[in-house]
Order: sequence, then C-alpha cells, then structure tokens
Amino acid sequence: MALMKAAVFKDIGRIETEGRPIPACPDDGVLIKIYACGICGGDVRNYHNGLKGGIKNQIMGHEIAGQIVKTGENVTRFQPGDRVALAPDVSCGECWYCKRGMVNLCSSHKMLGTHFPGGYAQYIALPGEVLSHGFIEPIPEGMSYDHAAFAETASAVIACQDYNNVSLGDRVVIIGDGPVGCLHVEVARARGASKIILLGREKLELARAFHPDHLIDNSNPGEVVQKVRELCGGIGADIVICAVPTVAIQQQAIDMVRKRGRVVIYGGVPKKNEISSLNSNSIHYNEIMVLGAFSYPSTGLSDALCAIASGKITADKYLTAKVSLEDVAKGMEMIENGGALKVLIDPWL
Repeated sequence: MALMKAAVFKDIGRIETEGRPIPACPDDGVLIKIYACGICGGDVRNYHNGLKGGIKNQIMGHEIAGQIVKTGENVTRFQPGDRVALAPDVSCGECWYCKRGMVNLCSSHKMLGTHFPGGYAQYIALPGEVLSHGFIEPIPEGMSYDHAAFAETASAVIACQDYNNVSLGDRVVIIGDGPVGCLHVEVARARGASKIILLGREKLELARAFHPDHLIDNSNPGEVVQKVRELCGGIGADIVICAVPTVAIQQQAIDMVRKRGRVVIYGGVPKKNEISSLNSNSIHYNEIMVLGAFSYPSTGLSDALCAIASGKITADKYLTAKVSLEDVAKGMEMIENGGALKVLIDPWL
C-alpha cells in the first residue's frame, strides 16, 4: 500500500508527522496531489484550543493548491492534470441560508481540515459532497501553486469589504498587522479608500511593505484613539476593521469610529475568551453599526484568484516563509512570534 506523509492534529498542542495510506479516489470525487498549503491563523488557534467538536487525529489545513491526479468514474467536471485551488467551506445546499445564497452561513457548515481531512499532507481526496457544495477552482494560467494557496486567505477579506461597501473616499482603519490586516490595506486601496490607517504591534515592519497611509504602533491604545480621530478630520473613521483574534481591541474600534460608522469584527477568537464588553451608549447615541464578517460567498475563491492574477493583491509580499510537514509547529511559532507574515507548507520538502 502506497503511503504519503501527513501532519496530523493529535490533541491540543500536539501535531505529529506520520505515514498514512494515500486516500482512494471516490467514484464521485477526485484525488489531488498537494503542492502548497498555507498555515492559517485559525489553524494556530485550533492548535492551541482544539478543533470544533473536539475532533482529534485529523489532518488540518485548508488553504490548498495542487494538481488532480485521478478522477472518479462519475466525474466529468475535472480531469487528471487540472491545477486547482481549494477553500475549506462545505455547505449543505438545502438549508434556509444556502437556498438564499448565504452558503457561508450554512446551518450544517463543514470544513476541510476539520470535518474532512485537510491539506497538511501530500494528497487529499475530495468526495462528491465537496465537489458539489465546496470550493474547488481552476488556477489561472501562469499562477504558481504558492500564490493559488494564498487565494483562500484573500477570499474572506474581499468579501468583507464588499459586504461592508468600502468605497471611494472612505477612511478605513485596520487593527491588526498580520497577513489579513495587510490584505485589508490592499483591498481597501483597490476599492478607492482615501485614507488607510493600519494599527499593529509585532509585525509593523513587515506591514510597512504594503504602504498604508499611516502605520501606527498600537501598544498604547488610549493614545492611538485620539491620533486616529485627528487623522480622520476629528470625527473618526468611516469604518474600523478588527482583524486580530482578540476581543480587547473591539472597544477601541468603537471609540475611533465616527457617528454612523461601522465596526467590523473580522475573524474568530478563542472560545475561552469570546465575550466582548462594548459601551452600549456609544453604539446607541452615535448610531454605530457593529457587524460580523465570516467567510465568503460561492464566488469568493474565484474572486480572490482573479485579484491575485491581476496584481491587485501582491501575493509575493505575504509569503515570507516555507516549511516542511515535519516543521508545521515551527511554522505556527513563526506566525505567533512575528517572524513571518504568511507561512506555507511544501509537503514535498
């Protein structure tokens, strides 16, 4: 039996590399040879807090690019040799949300890397359920696997700003200097924002490469609020996007947004610290909208691939490190300590 290498989540704080049988190609699915898989901030959070539902002994990873090596006998949409990018969400197609096009809010939402084996491996088999209700898109001609794997990260950022209608003349504040924060800078610029302010701490020097109009150290949040309001004509920002996995900065966002402005809570936080305390009078009297942003619509991955292919998103600037399957935990440490912006896994190193 042919084996592949895989980095397997065993338990909280424990990922082990092991040999596993190369999965069989389902009759209604495809078998993909993986050439690149990104380490997501959500993966790091799950590594420390556990997978949803207490799932263990699972291959994590959902920012995937590879080449189809085999198709099931009932598959006509793809053929061996096709280069494809994957994203994690798998919807049911039948619930109230799916029938209204809100597949990201599916009542029976599943994910590659949690409910299905993911991309921290040399191969992945996708059953028909994923082909029908998940995300698998052709990689544009000339695009590398590394860039294609990064498209999943960009998908939700593009969808967030589309949903919140970031547009010409907007003054946008992004709290968070990781890859998602930097993506928000590029997408806001492409959408015509007049002023882009990025607040961060650990990765400020890496974020400088994306040229926000103002790059501010957020180590002293109280002083930063006043500075941001002054930079935004004294009234505050039109929209503030919280792009870090912590509730602590959400009140800061309320304090620096203008009346009738928007505060967007982007990205999940650890379940052990998920309750936020916000000044309800500020929200009430200033008519501030506080919104969540999660995942993306059915066109999300395709939109991101197009944005990278067109140069609106400069993928090379984000991809600052690459690790083997044996070094997944080290890659996560690099993300946490600020040593890298985006870390990719090459399963064949």
